[in-house]
Amino acid sequence: MNTDAETEDKKAARAFRTIAEVSEELGVPQHVLRFWEKKFEEVAPVQRGGGRRYYRPEDIALLKKIEYLLYKEGYTIKGVQKLIKEGRLNAAAEGEGQAGASDAEEGKKDALRTVNAAALDALISELEEIDALLKKAV
Repeated sequence: MNTDAETEDKKAARAFRTIAEVSEELGVPQHVLRFWEKKFEEVAPVQRGGGRRYYRPEDIALLKKIEYLLYKEGYTIKGVQKLIKEGRLNAAAEGEGQAGASDAEEGKKDALRTVNAAALDALISELEEIDALLKKAV
């Protein structure tokens, strides 16, 4: 037989949550949650009067996976969108999707290469300017 506390826990687990509650639970600002709603059409909280958002338990579960992949695994938004489209979100979020992990690593490496290439280009330009100034001085 269920006690009152168990019934309340079950209700709480199935209850809809406000954006403030979800924000606190995930440790993510409310504006980030609203941004994710635009980027991930699968996140679709119910909107009631006055535009208040109410997140269903399945929305919260999805947001937890998105938050984990973006903040802990280093995926980009496009990377997570691709996982959702391919149906590999759960595997990647559970750490079972080695392909997803290697995609994230490759994404990090590509980003680092881009940053390094840009820094090198800036350094070369600066050195060429210094060279031109030295030639004028001599």
